[in-house]
Amino acid sequence: MEQFLTFGVVGLTTAAIYAIVGSGLVLTYTTAGVFNFAHGAAGMLSAFAYWQLAFGWGWPVPLALAFVLLVLAPGFGLLVERVLMRPVQSLGEAERLVMAVALLTGCISLARWIWDPSAARPLRPFFADKPAIDLGPAAVTWHQAVTLVVAVLVAAGLWFLLGRTRAGTEMRACVDDRALAGLTGASPQRAARLAWVLGTQLAAVGGILIAPTVALDAQQLSLLIVSAYTAAVFGRLRSLPLTFVGALVVGCLESFLTGYLPQNDYLPGLRLAAPALLLFLALIVFPHRRLRGRERRLVQVPLPTMRGTLVFGGCVLLFAVFLVTVLSGEGLISYAPLFALGIVALSYVPLAGYAGQISLCQLSIAGIGAIVWGHLGGQGQLWALPVAVLVAAAVGVLIAVPALRLSGIYLALGTAAFAVVLDRWVFTLPSFDLLGVRIALFDQGSVEVAGPDLFGWQLSSERELLLFSAVVLALVSLAVAWLRRGRFGRGLIALRDSEAAYATLGGRPLGAKVAVFALSAGIAGLGGALYGMVQRTITAEQFNLVANLPIFLIAVIGGLGAVGTGLFTGISYVAPPQLLSHFGDWAHDASTLLIALAGMGLAHSPSGIVPRLRAEWSVLVRDRVLFPVTGAVVAVLWALYATDLIGGALFLVTTIVATTALRVWSTARQSEQPRLDPDPVEWWGIRRPWRSEDREVIARGIAAS
Repeated sequence: MEQFLTFGVVGLTTAAIYAIVGSGLVLTYTTAGVFNFAHGAAGMLSAFAYWQLAFGWGWPVPLALAFVLLVLAPGFGLLVERVLMRPVQSLGEAERLVMAVALLTGCISLARWIWDPSAARPLRPFFADKPAIDLGPAAVTWHQAVTLVVAVLVAAGLWFLLGRTRAGTEMRACVDDRALAGLTGASPQRAARLAWVLGTQLAAVGGILIAPTVALDAQQLSLLIVSAYTAAVFGRLRSLPLTFVGALVVGCLESFLTGYLPQNDYLPGLRLAAPALLLFLALIVFPHRRLRGRERRLVQVPLPTMRGTLVFGGCVLLFAVFLVTVLSGEGLISYAPLFALGIVALSYVPLAGYAGQISLCQLSIAGIGAIVWGHLGGQGQLWALPVAVLVAAAVGVLIAVPALRLSGIYLALGTAAFAVVLDRWVFTLPSFDLLGVRIALFDQGSVEVAGPDLFGWQLSSERELLLFSAVVLALVSLAVAWLRRGRFGRGLIALRDSEAAYATLGGRPLGAKVAVFALSAGIAGLGGALYGMVQRTITAEQFNLVANLPIFLIAVIGGLGAVGTGLFTGISYVAPPQLLSHFGDWAHDASTLLIALAGMGLAHSPSGIVPRLRAEWSVLVRDRVLFPVTGAVVAVLWALYATDLIGGALFLVTTIVATTALRVWSTARQSEQPRLDPDPVEWWGIRRPWRSEDREVIARGIAAS
């Protein structure tokens, strides 16, 4: 009984923290319409700031708390609302989600950049020098008592604010109907600002209260928000009382699992993954009303031509050949993952770019592909590669089937929860037998991965593996482009724009979702297998949720509907840390911070960078005179560099200047010629060039109506 009460007190204390953080999350979402994935990161930054002031610089604890909660946290909330979230308020739900993910990534990178992750920063609990309060069979520390009292005060304060004040009435009115509330004299922007300030302050309170019981680590503190996500989902992202009930369930579940979970090698990770597993189950079981902000701006998905795609594939291969000729040793090892990670990023194109299904677990699925190849292809057996793809595709179906009723924020939360379950539990399992078959994952360590055996030719060097990855990326890019041009690709785009219209036209939305999840998971599994080959040794940390976020952001920045996003993501993810590595070990965090800042600029270019680059350079590709000239110029410069007649910097600068000048010249040549072939039309099931008869048919139809 004493043990039960002890763990019950711990569970209630943890639940109180989750209730505080979760209530701030619900408050922000219901008022501003933004599900803040960076809510936990705001609490993490507040905890670090509190440690810096109170323990790093020796400020008095009350003064440090007041400065963090009354100055830093409100200022951060106002900055986020005004600079980041307000510009994307008029965009769709997916764009607001991307902005929140970018903010989460940026906060983690900023904290790791400012505060060295390798240094220990113990944070003393409140009133640690006072004896615990004796309750008979159990005892309550003063820090736990303060936490429980703060949770009660937060609940009472929110009840009074929302039910007894004009500001709270205005906030509730904006939740129900922002436009109608504006007509009655309320200010949705003022309500959103207040919600962001209060939400950030509640996140700060939760971060400071929980930091003494866990390591002061940027990633760990930020992902504690998964438990608050679960509490918020219990409240259907709207109800604060139900959010407190959900927090109670999650907190007590974690505590009692710690005390009563049987001791064996297979269950320790279950306690860590329990909140994410509960979140996934809650998303599936609970009915969810239609999300506010489901409106979607229809964005035209680029239609790649076969000529352009072939040219792009050739450019991928030429770029790979260029890398293996100019790099050696550590350079080859550093840039080898470029094409493999590009394939992982390319898996977002059919799933998110075509079908509009948001997933945050693609890198985790890539980890499954790497595991299968590592164990089955230990001697380079080529048959193990399609097996890895099929197993990853099966995992994609496993995710898709229970998540068929989810969309938007709920789908993103479900896939994020799945990634956390894999990272914290499944990937930590030792080997086990299933139906007489020995299943081995990372086996609580690392997995050695070999290169493939291509009909007696064992690929083992970095050059060979890099070229092999580039060939696979080019082929997968061609396949995705072919998918976009086919009927299934057009059906996925129709599904994204309107499921009802897609079903009316004879499509099967559920079957299409399962198929595209399986397809994208197979592509991710292929990329993961190649990533394992070039890395030689893989660990579970390489495939966790936080590692996936920068790849997702770069894919969004590049453009989720563009085939070239794969190569763009690989270059943008791998090259900056290598270029900045000469300045110190902080290069990786700095490059990730730059990625996050670029993701925050989404409002200025929601369609992505790659379509814009494609439009600018396709003019040169279509030029039958200057395009061969461009190839000849690059070949000559390359030969000069290979023979050491010019240096690497001169080669790079000259190539960029020459190709840019030829592109400008080609654009000028094209503008002088009359346009004889307007943009082609694309209808459901029809793909052909525009003809003059089409204009006449449309004109008659308009006149008849």
